[in-house]
Amino acid sequence: MIRPSAALLEAVQTNCHIADARHAQDLSLCTFLLQIREFHRWERGLPLNAPLQRAEVGAWIAQREALWAELEAREFLRLPFDDDADGGEPFETAPLNAQLQAQGLVYGAGWAGARRPGFFLAELIELRAIEAEGLRVQLCGREWARGLFAPPAVLAGDTIVLRREAMARWLWEKFEVFGLKRAEGPFKAVAQAYDLERDFLAGLPRMLDEQAETLILHEIGEHRAGRRLGPAWGEMLLALDDRRTELLLRAVRDHLADLGTTLPALLERDEAVSLHFWFAGYDGVRRQLFPGLADAYRAWCDGLGTAALARACVTGERHFAEVAEQLLALWREHGAAAARPIETLLRAAAC
Repeated sequence: MIRPSAALLEAVQTNCHIADARHAQDLSLCTFLLQIREFHRWERGLPLNAPLQRAEVGAWIAQREALWAELEAREFLRLPFDDDADGGEPFETAPLNAQLQAQGLVYGAGWAGARRPGFFLAELIELRAIEAEGLRVQLCGREWARGLFAPPAVLAGDTIVLRREAMARWLWEKFEVFGLKRAEGPFKAVAQAYDLERDFLAGLPRMLDEQAETLILHEIGEHRAGRRLGPAWGEMLLALDDRRTELLLRAVRDHLADLGTTLPALLERDEAVSLHFWFAGYDGVRRQLFPGLADAYRAWCDGLGTAALARACVTGERHFAEVAEQLLALWREHGAAAARPIETLLRAAAC
C-alpha cells in the first residue's frame, strides 16, 4: 500500500482540522456526538465495533477542542506539489490528482454544505465511467486524512466520489442507533437482509458492494437535477443565509434526484433490499415535505405492490419540479430580497 508523503498528509489533515474548527459548532448535539465518536475511532485506528471508554473519549474531545481553538482563525494551507515550491490551492483538486492517481491515491476537496468545506486524502481503488451520463465514478478506499464530516458519496463536477471507508462508518452509526431500540422499520429489514445483528462486520462487505450502487444512483439523480435547475439554484443556495431555508432547498433538490432517478431505477430493477435501505434514510425535512411517500412505502411493505410507490414518484417529481421553478422565479426577479417569500413558499411546499 502506497502511503502519501508526510508533507501532503500533514497539510491535508491540518486543513481538515481548520474546517472542523470553523464549523463543528454548526452541528446539532446529536449529530456532533455521532460524528465525533466515529472520528475518534478512525483517528485511533480502532475497529468499527470497538467499545469506547467515556473518560478516554472525553479527554480526547477536550484536546480536539483545544486544537480547534488554536486553528480556527488560520487560513487553509497550500498543498505541496513535487514540481511546485509554492504548492497548490486546496480547492483545486485536478492538478494534485493528476500527480496522485499514478500513485494509487486521490485527494478530495469541496463543500459539504453551502458554506462548509471538507477535505480528504485516500487510497484510489477504481475509476470507471458512466458514459450515458457523461460521469465517472471514483471509488476510494482507506482514508489517510479526513475531517469530522465524511459524506459517503458526493457529486464533484462530473465525478461521483464514493468513499467506501466513510460509507462503512456511516452504516455503523446507523446500526448503532438501530441497536438502541431495534424498532420495526426499513433499517430492520436491511439488518435482516445482511444478518447484521448476528455479525455486523461479516455482513458489511456485501452491504457496501450492493448499496454503494444506491448511493451512485442518487448522485446520478443529483447530476440530472443540477442540469435541470441550472446554476441559479446554487447561487440562490449560497445567498440565502438561513440554515432552515438551506435544508429545505436541499430537500427539494434531493426529491427531484430520487423521485426522478433513484427510486424509479430501484423499482424497475425490483431491488427490495435497496428500497428498504433508501427508506432507512428517509427522514427529517425530506419526509416533512413529502409524507405521502412514506405511506406508499408502507403499502408496499404490506404486500400491496409497487403501484403506489410508482405513482408517488411521478406525482412527487412533478410537484417538486413546479416548486423549484417557483423558487427560481422568485430568485431571478428579486434576488436576495426574495428570502422571505422563498421561505414562505418552502414552508408550504409539502406534497
